[in-house]
Amino acid sequence: MNATLQSAAADALTFDDLSAGYGDTTVLRNVNGSVRAGEVLCVLGRNGVGKTTLMRALAGFLPLMGGRVAFGPLDLARRPPHARLSAGIAYGPQEDIVFTELSVGDNLRLHLRDDDLSRYARYFDAFPRLKERTAQRAGSLSGGERKLLAFTRTLALEAPVSLLDEPTEGVQPENIDRMSGLVRMRAEAGARFVIVEQNLSFVLQTADQVLLLDHGAVVAGGPIAQFPREALEDHLAV
Repeated sequence: MNATLQSAAADALTFDDLSAGYGDTTVLRNVNGSVRAGEVLCVLGRNGVGKTTLMRALAGFLPLMGGRVAFGPLDLARRPPHARLSAGIAYGPQEDIVFTELSVGDNLRLHLRDDDLSRYARYFDAFPRLKERTAQRAGSLSGGERKLLAFTRTLALEAPVSLLDEPTEGVQPENIDRMSGLVRMRAEAGARFVIVEQNLSFVLQTADQVLLLDHGAVVAGGPIAQFPREALEDHLAV
């Protein structure tokens, strides 16, 4: 890691006055947030308020209409997704999360330079069904199992920053608890997470900070301790 990345590794991922959208439609307007080393920031909001748009903008899959994204001293606003990954930003999208025609094992090996799956040992311990199915076609997994596969692949990168969009969708409750434990383990080792999530139990046991979106704007944010469950439920209610 060069000196610039070493400096960034000690700093926050920040987004300032971020605006983004599709074509002529602006979805997000002047969104601000940050996540420091050792923190988990959960982004909450009703469907359609811009959560996935925010994640795609942070990951570089959507150009900014305005504002800034930075990791420490690194200005990421004009960097494409592969350059952001090289800078330490890993992304687990909500959709198209696995290569369905490949085996589970091949999905986990795709980004590696060798066939060694030992880096996944702690994840196989948490999710033994994945280990049992390494030779099985990923497309034969259930929706929740595919989510676990994508989650495992993203966390095992051990990136300084992980962006996870709806990682627990369709996952069984006992595995959601294990996912929370693995995220907290990585955070305690100094990683940063931005997680879009609707499962309040996961949010309450995992997040340090929350950011609440509505109609493409931040309506509240701060330490999770400031937000009782009832307040979060009210915000998510249709």
